[in-house]
Amino acid sequence: MTPDGIEEFESVRPRLFAIAYRMLGRVSDAEDVVQETFLRFQRALRKGTEIESTPAFLSSIVTRLSINELQSARARREVYVGEWLPEPLFTDADGRPDDPAAHAEEADSLSLAFLVLLEQLTPVERAVFLLHDVFGYAYGEVATTVGKSEDNCRQLATRARRHIEAEKPRFEASRRERDRLAERFFAAAGDGNVDELVGMLADDVILYGDAGGMSPSWPRPIVGRDRVSRLMGGMAAWVTRHELHLERHEVNGQPGATLLDRDGRIVNVFALDIADGVIQTIRSVLNPDKLRHLGPVADVEGMLRAIRDERKAGS
Repeated sequence: MTPDGIEEFESVRPRLFAIAYRMLGRVSDAEDVVQETFLRFQRALRKGTEIESTPAFLSSIVTRLSINELQSARARREVYVGEWLPEPLFTDADGRPDDPAAHAEEADSLSLAFLVLLEQLTPVERAVFLLHDVFGYAYGEVATTVGKSEDNCRQLATRARRHIEAEKPRFEASRRERDRLAERFFAAAGDGNVDELVGMLADDVILYGDAGGMSPSWPRPIVGRDRVSRLMGGMAAWVTRHELHLERHEVNGQPGATLLDRDGRIVNVFALDIADGVIQTIRSVLNPDKLRHLGPVADVEGMLRAIRDERKAGS
């Protein structure tokens, strides 16, 4: 091991971020936890702590820090205005497993739908389930990490697994068909073609919007093919008025897109759940605080003020 442990840490950093992000649902918090893990690792090295397995040692630290952070974050989420969604990630390009089946499994555990479902578990249940079922740690390692017995961890994992399996979202098996439908959907939304949108949505499609209390926002989910198609179709006027454009992305392993202003700044991010050849769920993240890690963010409230000023001037 190198004296400062930097090389060893950097080799494990992607796994540490993957654990922290799935635990917390926030990029900034996950990065902070990973950085604190590095600092604690270096302190342990300076003290001469005997470390049998660097990856196991670091995973244990990042998990415990994530549990602590999640416990405090939950209090903040109780007073969050409107729907709460995780911070989205673009997963289009590098870092994807070569094996398509492995990528599908990774994408499912990274999807916004899956991360929202994890919110219903306690912090320790969440840690046990992720470490064992998603990241493949043995129960003995998990028990040491969370400070529980192996039997207790098995019980926690079983309870979490039962809950997850009961509500686990389904996704389109064919990535080609999934991406083709997403391409058509965003093209129709950009053109305001409501009739075409209707044909791509499930009868009971749900649209969730996370705006963090700012306008425009949907404080409650929008349910049903007709309501969702009209709302998405109405986006075309907004796109034309403000010279916006849609750019396709894979978002958290699922098809999505980002809406950009004419200067390339992010207005919001969409992610789609597609199954049985139709769109089952649409998630829209508009809260600028949840988008800054992806790039420059547009002044959406400024756009709205301009519209209100024009209406006042014309009245």
